[in-house]
Amino acid sequence: MSAETDRGNHGALRARIGRIIHDSDTPAGRHFDVWLIWAILFSIGLVMLESVDAVEVRFGTALRVMEWIITILFSIEYVLRLWTSKRPLRWAVSFYGVIDLLAVLPTYASVFLPGAQAVVVLRGLRLLRIFRILKLFNYVHEARVLLVSLAASRHRIIVFMLAVLALVTVFGTVMYLVEPKEAGFTSIPRSIYWAIVTLTTVGYGDIAPVTGLGQVIASGIMILGYAIIAIPTGIVTVEMARQSRNARNVVCGQCGAKDHSDDARYCRACGGAL
Repeated sequence: MSAETDRGNHGALRARIGRIIHDSDTPAGRHFDVWLIWAILFSIGLVMLESVDAVEVRFGTALRVMEWIITILFSIEYVLRLWTSKRPLRWAVSFYGVIDLLAVLPTYASVFLPGAQAVVVLRGLRLLRIFRILKLFNYVHEARVLLVSLAASRHRIIVFMLAVLALVTVFGTVMYLVEPKEAGFTSIPRSIYWAIVTLTTVGYGDIAPVTGLGQVIASGIMILGYAIIAIPTGIVTVEMARQSRNARNVVCGQCGAKDHSDDARYCRACGGAL
């Protein structure tokens, strides 16, 4: 009987921690996400400060101690997420699972790579901690809406990108034929690079047409660039509007509250299951 009671208490504790960690629609879950966001931002600030030589020389030890504290906290969070997940392995290989792992691995890896010859490698590994900024997307609803919208629009965006690649290939080849090599158009790939820079309205200026025909073509590409830039924005915006409508359509059956997020499990007003 005691063993069954222990298992029941263990399961209740696991379910309670799981609601706090995985569900952001409960008060405890929201507070957890807020504190986690602050911890992520703090850890990113540590990475940036460590890259400043003057700060590293003066406060290097303190920064490393704080980094270890943050890493340990993130490690505990990672273990708890694995423990409370219904499918731990599936979560571990998911996008956010991999990001969470990358957020803690570099600090631990630095322990197993001692020696002056590994300084460059360590620096690169430590900079991987900047991936913690991607953890933010898991705790901001608007970011999740954007990611879902991008995923839903991926086929149209891929078609659009293929069309752009075809255009810059044609324009680059034409410019290679029209412009002299002295102007910088020494090969078709380099001419395609110029077409990409021009079509995106970046305009580095390292290569520029010198013939009249080339300048006319370049002018047309620049004007076309402004129209092309708006296309992916429109595609994603339409999908985001659709996601927002879906989110607003989630209505609580107990109290009738609206405007829940599309992945909400509990009502924001009464706490009832949706």
